[in-house]
Amino acid sequence: MDTRQDIHLSELKNVTLRSATAGPLEEEIQRIIAAGSREHPLHLLDLDDLVRKHLVWLRTMPRVTPFYAVKCNDDPAILATLAALGTGFDCASEAEIRTMLGLGVTPDRIIFAHPIKSVQALAFAKAHGIRRMTFDNECELEKVAREYPEAELVLRIRHDSDRVLIALGKKFGCDARGNGRQLLARAKQLGVSVIGVSFHVGCGSLDADCFYHAIASARSVFDYARDELGMRLWLLDVGGGFPGDNDKPIDEYAQAVCRGLEEFFPDDKDEVFVLGEPGRFYVGSAVTLLTTVQGKKVVRDEADNVHQMMYYINDGVFGTLFDWLSLREIKDLKRAVPLVRKERQHERTFPTTIWGPTCDSTDIVCEDVEYPEHHIGDYIVFENLGAYGMTFATNFNGFPKPSVQTYIKENMWNMLHTIASKDWKQKTLTFFEGILEKAP
Repeated sequence: MDTRQDIHLSELKNVTLRSATAGPLEEEIQRIIAAGSREHPLHLLDLDDLVRKHLVWLRTMPRVTPFYAVKCNDDPAILATLAALGTGFDCASEAEIRTMLGLGVTPDRIIFAHPIKSVQALAFAKAHGIRRMTFDNECELEKVAREYPEAELVLRIRHDSDRVLIALGKKFGCDARGNGRQLLARAKQLGVSVIGVSFHVGCGSLDADCFYHAIASARSVFDYARDELGMRLWLLDVGGGFPGDNDKPIDEYAQAVCRGLEEFFPDDKDEVFVLGEPGRFYVGSAVTLLTTVQGKKVVRDEADNVHQMMYYINDGVFGTLFDWLSLREIKDLKRAVPLVRKERQHERTFPTTIWGPTCDSTDIVCEDVEYPEHHIGDYIVFENLGAYGMTFATNFNGFPKPSVQTYIKENMWNMLHTIASKDWKQKTLTFFEGILEKAP
C-alpha cells in the first residue's frame, strides 16, 4: 500500500488553483454565470472551506480526533485532502474501506462504524488489519466472535436527539443501562475484546445538549464494565450530527461535548481516546450548486394576478436536492431555498415552487417560498450542498448527476503537498498553527 498521500493529491482531476490573494468563491460563480447557461447542474467544491473546517474542529474540540464519515461525501478531492490533513475515517462498508486504503490511509485511521457487517466484509476487514468496529446486538457479537475474534469492538448505544434531520436510533443502538450491559457480559463470555462505546445522536441534530447527555450515558457503560465485569474500556466515539451549513456554527455543540468530557471523562483521570464521526460539519458548506431554469410556468388567478411562479430546473430530489421534506419537518428550510443573488435582492418576489427535472410529481425542491422572478436559462444557486447530496443522487429518468469543479488557493494546495506524507498523529492544532505562521 502506497502511503504517500501527496501522490493522490497530484492525481486529482478538475482542480482549479486560485491565487493566494483571490477573493471568495463568489468570483468564480459570477464568472460561470456570465459565461451562459449550462444544460447540466454543477457543483463547485471549495477545498479551502474544508481546510478551514478542520482547523475549527481542532480548535473547538481538541480532545476529539475527527474520523470523517466517508458516506457523507466521497468525492476524491475531499477524501485526498482529509487524508493529507491527518483525519481518521469512519467507513460503513468494504467499498469505503477499500477506497481509503487505496488513498494510502493506514488501518489504524479507520473505524468500521456499521453495527451490521456482512461475513464477506468482516473477512475483508480482517485481511487488511481493520480491527476497530461497532456492534449493537448479540447476533452481530457472535458473528464477529466467529469470523474475526481478534477484532476490537465498540458498543453502540442509543441516544437520540429530539430535533434531528435524520433519526438513527430506531435502526441502530442498544440501551446503555439495559441490553448494553448484557452484551458486555456476553462479549466477556465469548472472549471478544470490547474497547469502548459509541453513539450517534442523529444526522443534522439541532440539539447541542444531547451530546452532553449522551456522554453521561456512555460513562455509565464504562463504569459498569469496570466495576461489574473487570473490563477496561479506553475508547469513546461521540459520533456525528454536528452542523455544517455556513449559517450554523459548531460552537454550542463543541461546548456541550467538551463539558461532557470534562465532567465524565476528565483528561487527568481517564486515559480515553476520544473520536468523532463528523461528516456534514466538514463538507456541508464546501459545495455550492449551480442549476439553470429549463422550464417555467406562471399560474394566475381569475383576476389575472400571478398566483404562483413555477420553475423546472436541472437538479432535484432524485439528484442532490433530496432533503426538502426532511428540512420542512424540522422547520429548517434555508438549505432547500435558493440564494437571492445581490442583483435581484430589491426585485419583487412571488410565491414560488421549484421542481426538479424528472417526471415524478414528488420531485419538488421547494414549495411556496417568496422568490424574485427568473427566466428560462437563468441560474438558480443553492448553498450548503456538500453533505449527502452527491452520495444520495441517482440518474432517475436518465438525468445526470452534477459534475464537480474543485477550487483551492495555491498556498493551501502547496501546504497539503508539504504535509501529506507526515505522520497523521503529528498533525495537531499546534502543528498547523506553526505552518500557517510561516506562510507568506
